[in-house]
Amino acid sequence: MNQITPTARTGENFAVTDLGLFSELQQFTFETPEAPMKVQGKVFLKQILNLSSAEISFNNLPPKKSVPFYHKHRLNEEIYIFVGGEGEFQVDGCIFPVAEGTVVRVDPEGERCMRNTSNNKDLCWIVVQSRVSSHPDHMIQDGFGVQKRVSWVGKQQI
Repeated sequence: MNQITPTARTGENFAVTDLGLFSELQQFTFETPEAPMKVQGKVFLKQILNLSSAEISFNNLPPKKSVPFYHKHRLNEEIYIFVGGEGEFQVDGCIFPVAEGTVVRVDPEGERCMRNTSNNKDLCWIVVQSRVSSHPDHMIQDGFGVQKRVSWVGKQQI
């Protein structure tokens, strides 16, 4: 299987990519730089979108499969957002169910792993990874309205 690397279209203040359907994430393979391991169905967005404040990955795990290792982080917490399928997640030996709509936050020190418990449906999720304690304020305080009427006419398509 050829390794597919998504690309981004960019403008002065944005980057956009299309990964396709979650059911098609198996086309992507992530290779760990430290150890010779390939993870099918995983794609990271940091380099693709030139992210500077977080790492985001899209993930797909086939039915009856498990992530084959536990992992921790040194500095980053992770937020797992489940968007399809059913499975089990464990942190420090605590096991709980996950499904579409489940959101899990794990501290850097948390030893984590998951598995797909379905017989016929992929487990799909998004992971947002960011430096622990780096956003002490509410994020809504950073945004502000622009005094400009919204228009979709005559705009450039990319």
